[in-house]
Amino acid sequence: MHRQSFSTFFFSAFVLGVFSFPVFLNAEITSNSENRPNVIVFLSDDQGYGDFSYTGNRDLVTPNIDGLARDGAFVEQFFVCPVCSPTRAEFLTGRYHPRGGVFSTGAGGERLDLDESTIAQAFQSAGYATAAFGKWHNGMQAPYHPNSRGFDEYYGFCSGHWGNYFDPILDHNGQIVRGKGFIVDDFTDHAIEFIENHQTKPFFIYLPYNTPHSPMQVPDKYWNKFKDKPLTQMPGTPNAKVKKGKGIDHARAALAMCENIDHNVGRVLEKLDELKLADNTIVLYFCDNGPNGARYNAGLKGRKGSTDEGGVRSPLFVRWPGVIPAGNKVNLVTGAIDLWPTLTSLCGIPLHDQKDHPLDGISFDLELRGAKVKRKPRYLFNAWRGKVSVRTQQYRLDNKGVLYNVMNDPGQQTPVNDRPKIKQELQAAVDQWKSTVLAELVEEQRVFPVGHRSMERTQLPARDAEVTGAIERSNKFPNCSYFGHWVNSDDTISWPVEVMESGKFRVEVYYCLAQENVGAELQLSMGSHQVTKVVDEANDPPALGAENDRSVRGESLVKDFQVLDMGVIELDQGNGRIELRTVKMPGKESIEFRLLMLTRVE
Repeated sequence: MHRQSFSTFFFSAFVLGVFSFPVFLNAEITSNSENRPNVIVFLSDDQGYGDFSYTGNRDLVTPNIDGLARDGAFVEQFFVCPVCSPTRAEFLTGRYHPRGGVFSTGAGGERLDLDESTIAQAFQSAGYATAAFGKWHNGMQAPYHPNSRGFDEYYGFCSGHWGNYFDPILDHNGQIVRGKGFIVDDFTDHAIEFIENHQTKPFFIYLPYNTPHSPMQVPDKYWNKFKDKPLTQMPGTPNAKVKKGKGIDHARAALAMCENIDHNVGRVLEKLDELKLADNTIVLYFCDNGPNGARYNAGLKGRKGSTDEGGVRSPLFVRWPGVIPAGNKVNLVTGAIDLWPTLTSLCGIPLHDQKDHPLDGISFDLELRGAKVKRKPRYLFNAWRGKVSVRTQQYRLDNKGVLYNVMNDPGQQTPVNDRPKIKQELQAAVDQWKSTVLAELVEEQRVFPVGHRSMERTQLPARDAEVTGAIERSNKFPNCSYFGHWVNSDDTISWPVEVMESGKFRVEVYYCLAQENVGAELQLSMGSHQVTKVVDEANDPPALGAENDRSVRGESLVKDFQVLDMGVIELDQGNGRIELRTVKMPGKESIEFRLLMLTRVE
């Protein structure tokens, strides 16, 4: 929420489900929540439309995901956003991402406004057990955290990307924990455990996997199949040299990661079969944007970051045995904004009026059930960083105002010049969308909330911090970065914050420090309150991640940071700046810094 302070926002209103809209038609489902179907939503990260054997890729096999289409429905014209956090916001809210204040993939701009309701809250209010396992990317500190947005259980990471996929540091309901094994396998393990523990109650599980997003890491079992494999459908020269991490090894690693995803989807489906839950569980799979590199994309123009077909078209697979006909193909133009109304309709959950926040999405549950529905023509908009493209059932007007008949020309090779009226109508629709929906987006510096009562802990990572002096970030992409080169005692690391409620907080700093620099004294302060601590134990581990990379990375390496307990600080309610400085520096440098954790103790 960017137009009012945290302290004036009554978060409980939508957590409790204060709504008033009529339910969609769904005669087969009773009002008893115990009889409603379970829902599992898979969302992959940077997997393109062409990264499935079902969509024509001959260089990999994805039998479990393909099986969702064989046993259920394939939505042929389904669209998302060009990059990660906007797609997640549109899925969560059923609304175009500018309405929710999402304007970047980091630095706080990925946070979803607090006056937005989420699909998880709708299912939670309907009596479902809710959980998310994976990459969140819509805010870290409560009340932006998944546990504050309708998920009873969360295990994953809240940033836009992560630096190491093996035994990584993760977030479990706000607490920092160590993951086990390969990250997607680990997320799946937790999802399976949740299913086992909630098999007698309807559950809503969101599995936003973080692959094949870089760094390009995957277990040997999958990489060994691809590491020397000629790729027959690569754009340009089939075995092009690696260039800036986006060449043949990048593509091989991506496909290997996609096969790992398929394996994990299969594990979940097997568990549903084992527990005899498959017939009463809706399983849905889609991607968050186009592919993150040059590889086969079914002839579509563009990839991640583009508002053309290849940047925003995703396959959508939906299975519900006995309700969704096997092999059903839905040709209606649909998008991530439609999943909230569609899933709640399938589950018999009333779709309530959000007053000033109406859904942009529509339900296409009737088409999923196999019905032939005559609908009015629809415009679906794809946008990022001021570039707006619009899609109809037949045409796309790209962000430069060029019209294409994408039903016949998905590669957008030949502009349509003999339909001036259609072009004019679509341009008018884009102009109106920009002046209304896009105009709602306010790109502003928002403070970070501290001490929200919905969670005991508040994380303030290096990602969100500002520095002075010679301090350097480990990588230009901030999401999993840390700070080093702290060579001057006058230099600082700080965060603009709003303390939600006065109290006392335990201060923990995640740090590295060479032996010759032991004795550095840190001071954390806000206003007149401060706490100091001497770092009397070295922690000088090597940088990790490169040893697991299959292709050149762009993200920061990581380290095993140690926790320094600095004691307890008192924080007063209100806005201010939390600042970390080094008051004594006996060696050449102070600490390398990764994370500040504040835990309410009083």
